[in-house]
Amino acid sequence: MAIDFVYEDEMNLCEESYEKQFLMIIETTLNHLNIEDDVELSCLLIDDKQIHEINKQYRDIDRSTDVISFALEDSEDFMVEGMPRSLGDIFISVEHAMAQAKEYEHSLHREMCFLFTHGLLHLLGYDHMNEEDEKEMFSLQKEILGMLHIERG
Repeated sequence: MAIDFVYEDEMNLCEESYEKQFLMIIETTLNHLNIEDDVELSCLLIDDKQIHEINKQYRDIDRSTDVISFALEDSEDFMVEGMPRSLGDIFISVEHAMAQAKEYEHSLHREMCFLFTHGLLHLLGYDHMNEEDEKEMFSLQKEILGMLHIERG
């Protein structure tokens, strides 16, 4: 398993390293979903200005957001035998995460783990475009965070 972390947190908001926790989330998620493939992905911790630009450029949404995922696997064509599955990239706005942690009255650590798990599930093909898919994805997030004892508060 390979995960590249990029801290483009120009405001130095991110006082904690999340690499160890995010690796545990990946391992727990893959085990829970019975995925035995070796995987690789990138996680970029950025600010609201940067995620706003990405959201506008690639999703035509003119505002910041908390997390954006860009999946590389849209079909089996991207799988190369003997090579790790390249899942894609997860962008997390540390500023947005801080605001949401305060709003939901839980720790920044919990919010960052929630957003990473959410982004990871998107890379693995889960979505929340309709009520049924949303229920499945949010249930998985809750199960994964619960297994790691990352609870609200």
